[in-house]
Amino acid sequence: MAMAMARAMARGRLMSRFGSAAINAFGFGRERAFSAMGSEAVAASVASSPAAHMMESQALMQCEHQHSAHNYHPLPVVFSQAKDVSVWDPEGRQYLDFLSAYSAVNQGHGHPKIIDALIQQAQRLTLSSRAFYNDKFPSFARVVTELFGYDMMLPMNTGAEGVETAMKLARKWGYEKKGIPKDEAIIVSCCGCFHGRTIGVISMSCDNDATRGFGPLLPGHVKVDYGDAHALEKVFKERGDQVAAFLFEPIQGEAGVIVPPDGYLKAVRELCSKHNVLMIADEVQTGIGRTGKLLACDWEKVRPDVVVLGKALGAGVLPVSAVLADTDIMLCIKPGEHGSTFGGNPLASAVAIAALEVVQEEKLAERSAELGEEFRGYLRDVQQLHPDLVKEVRGRGLLTAVELNPTGLGPVSAFDICMALKEKGILAKPTHETIIRLSPPLTIRLEHLRLAADSLQEILECGIEKLRLDAKSQAPQNLPEPCDRCGRHTCR
Repeated sequence: MAMAMARAMARGRLMSRFGSAAINAFGFGRERAFSAMGSEAVAASVASSPAAHMMESQALMQCEHQHSAHNYHPLPVVFSQAKDVSVWDPEGRQYLDFLSAYSAVNQGHGHPKIIDALIQQAQRLTLSSRAFYNDKFPSFARVVTELFGYDMMLPMNTGAEGVETAMKLARKWGYEKKGIPKDEAIIVSCCGCFHGRTIGVISMSCDNDATRGFGPLLPGHVKVDYGDAHALEKVFKERGDQVAAFLFEPIQGEAGVIVPPDGYLKAVRELCSKHNVLMIADEVQTGIGRTGKLLACDWEKVRPDVVVLGKALGAGVLPVSAVLADTDIMLCIKPGEHGSTFGGNPLASAVAIAALEVVQEEKLAERSAELGEEFRGYLRDVQQLHPDLVKEVRGRGLLTAVELNPTGLGPVSAFDICMALKEKGILAKPTHETIIRLSPPLTIRLEHLRLAADSLQEILECGIEKLRLDAKSQAPQNLPEPCDRCGRHTCR
C-alpha cells in the first residue's frame, strides 16, 4: 500500500511538472505530435510497404552478415521505421527503444522539428567544406557556445573524432602554454574508460578486444582508477610537469553506467586547477540532458576546461560532434593543424541547432531527472523481489544500469536477458556479461518505464529457468580474461 501511494505521488509530481498531456500522450505529447500519422498508421505503413516484402528481417540480417564486416554483435532485430520511442521491424512488429542508439536519440526518433530543419537545409545547401564559409555554421557555433558557456567550439562529426580533437588540443596546449618538453606530454585517463575505437583512443583503453592485434599503441598515456581522486593526485604529484590533461567520462557508460562517488568531480576540478592540467570531460554519451542535467558535470557544478559533445547533438539524424573550450586553449590550434571536410557542414549545423532547441524547449533534461528516479524506483522493486538475481540498480537521469548477480543467474548472461526482453517488445543492450544498460529517449512515457520494469520482473520470475536450460545447452562461454594493462579481471 505504501509503495503504491509513493508511486501515485511520484506520478502526481510528474503531471504537475510536465502536464498530463506530456506524460500520457503517445509519441511527442502536447507540442510534439506527429502531424498526420499515429502509431497504428506507422505500423501499417511498415507492414504494407513494398520494401518490407522484398527482404524480411532474417534475409536482411543474412545479407549484412555476408556483405559487411563482422565488427558488431547486434541483437537480432531489424529497424525499418521509428517514431519517438517506438521502432518497427519490416514485419510490422513494434518495440520500445531502451537504447536510443547509445544515447544519440535523446529527442526521440524522427522529431518533427529536427526533421523539418534537415529537409529545409538539405534543399538549400548541404556542404561547403571549411575551405569556404557557409551561412549556417556560424549560428551553430554561437548557439552551442552560449548554451554551454564556452568561448569557442571546434566542429567534428563523430564522438571519437571529438575525443581525438580534444587529445590533440591538450597536447598542443601542453607544449605551447604549459611548457611540457617536446614529445613528453601525458594524458591521464581512467581504467574502464570508453572514448571510441580509433588508434589514439584505444591507446587509453582497458578493453582487450579493442587493443589486441592493433599495436603498437600510442605512447603518452597513464591510467588511474575511476572515482579515485587520491590516485589522480599521486600521478599529478609524480609526473605533473608532463601531464597535459585528465580525460574522463562523468559517468562511465560502456563500463556499465558507473557513477563516481559524490564529490569526485569537484576533487578532480581542484586537482586539475592546482597542477595546471586540463580537465577534459567526454560528455558524448552523458551530455545534452541524458543524466538529468544539460551536462553530467553539472551535478557537481564543475566547469571542465574542455568538453566533448556528440551523439544527441545530431539527434540521431546526422553525426555531429563538437569540442568546447575557451579562447586561450582553443586558439592553440592554428589553420592547417586540424580539421574535417564535413565538420561544421551546414546540414549538420541546422540539425544540431534544432536538436539543442528541442532539449531546451521541451525541458528534456528536467524530464530525464524526474523519470529516471521513478524508473530506478520500479527497478529496485524488482531487485527487492529477486535479490539473488539483481545485484544493483544505478544511474542518473535516464541513464540506468541493472547489474545482475552471476552467482544467482548461473549460465545466463545479460545478453540472454536482453533477448528475452526483446520478445516482450523491449530493446536493451548488455555491456559486459552481467550488466543491462537502459537509456530510452528522454521523451519516454511513465507507462513505458513501468512496462519495461514489469517485463524484467516477469522474465526473472517466470522465464529464468528456461533461460538457464537454454544457456546450458549452448557452447560454454569464455571466462573474462584479465586486463592486459593492469592484470585485473575488472577495471572498475
